[in-house]
Amino acid sequence: MYIRRATPEDAEKCAVLTRLAIKEIAEALTGETEEERVLAVLAELFRKSGNRISHENTFVSEHDGQVSGLIIAYHGKDAESLDEPIVKQLRLKMKDPSVTLDKEAEMRDFYLDTVSVDPTFQGKGIGSALIQYVEGYAKHKGYPRVSLVVENENEGANRLYNRLGYKKIKTITISGFEFGYMVKEMEEPPV
Repeated sequence: MYIRRATPEDAEKCAVLTRLAIKEIAEALTGETEEERVLAVLAELFRKSGNRISHENTFVSEHDGQVSGLIIAYHGKDAESLDEPIVKQLRLKMKDPSVTLDKEAEMRDFYLDTVSVDPTFQGKGIGSALIQYVEGYAKHKGYPRVSLVVENENEGANRLYNRLGYKKIKTITISGFEFGYMVKEMEEPPV
């Protein structure tokens, strides 16, 4: 397995992986409900710079030249500006200037927005490897805390994140669904 920065050429595969991970949230981000359109808009956003699901914020794992998984991550202080182009696009599409996106990341956290592994590659530690890779990236950048959200009912993901050292600190609502907000301290906070 090889982990690398994503490129715009990874868009179609990464759109499918993103959709698998974020389910209904993909419809809120794209303003689409038809599967083909959801995937097309996700791929378009992925190719573009300066938004939350851009290739710029994505690392992918590869097996034999195939993308097997992805992780999208960015600093919480950048979340609002990364959402701006998506919100602008949604407001135009829906002809509604009041459209917003729910806040996910805390300002102080390096946020793991999306983790997804192709079903044919699941159970091989790829998700854990991607998370640990990005944790190393966050630590190298000097970010003291990493966070993510997980569906409360997703027992497998909750077990994985607990095993990796994440602790649930609160519940948040995204697109009408409840998620546990989990954090991991990369360094001990000063006493």
